[in-house]
Amino acid sequence: MTTAPEAAPTTVAGDIIVAIKDLSLSFGGVRALVDVTLKQARGELLSVIGPNGAGKTCLFNCLTGVYHPQQGSITFYGPHDKATQIVGRKPHLVNRLGIARTFQTSRLFNALTAFENVKIGVESRMHTGPVGAMLRLPRTRREERESDARSDELLEFVGLRARGNELASALPYGDRRRLEIARALGTNPQLLLLDEPAAGTNPAEKSDLGTLIRRVKNELGVTVLLIEHDMGLVMSLAERIIVLNFGRVIAFGTPAEVQHDPAVIEAYLGAPTDDDTYVPVEPDANGDD
Repeated sequence: MTTAPEAAPTTVAGDIIVAIKDLSLSFGGVRALVDVTLKQARGELLSVIGPNGAGKTCLFNCLTGVYHPQQGSITFYGPHDKATQIVGRKPHLVNRLGIARTFQTSRLFNALTAFENVKIGVESRMHTGPVGAMLRLPRTRREERESDARSDELLEFVGLRARGNELASALPYGDRRRLEIARALGTNPQLLLLDEPAAGTNPAEKSDLGTLIRRVKNELGVTVLLIEHDMGLVMSLAERIIVLNFGRVIAFGTPAEVQHDPAVIEAYLGAPTDDDTYVPVEPDANGDD
């Protein structure tokens, strides 16, 4: 039987875990995000979609402290609803608050094993300092045993326990994506940001990832914010969807509401113009088109 790792702390179902207000980010004259406002409930699986260049990853980078927006606020509500402002904090401090992420492209340590990759995430939560590590104090040895056990639990949870001693570089692509999720879970997040986790996967791997993401939410109680281009996966997972286009929020609602929103259809397919009238081509004298 699969053993679930330690669940993230939870509070009253349906309360807010993160609130973004009037967020704007520019690079020179390029406006990557424009007055983005949204709230995500604790325990909710929310998806961010939009065409390429819409600002989705920029939003994630602001949420994790990689980018510092010029305007707006990001408030994260941790254990006991303690409110903390994210803007201006460095990424490692944001992670300690309880926010973890994966990336569009693999960021695994390819020369390390699957087990060692996960243990790096787990040990980010350990308290042993350099002196304790050198002297091998009792607390250090206890934390070492605990981190090994937790890493094994996480590998079991994502279905990679049997491959724990294999190098990350030798794993099939779908397993690497699941390993990245395991490493992020090792930091014991309350909010997990997944940036296109299914990119490059085949249909079977995509299905397995969808099942894993549901288990992260339902079994561990971790809130999930998902960027994904595969609309089938998004519609099957998300409880609500936010749509970005040119850095602006153009729609926000349930999958059914967003799917039929004219602004969303226009963003993905384009709007008809006066020049779009179909004009049939007359055949030539030989009857060829």
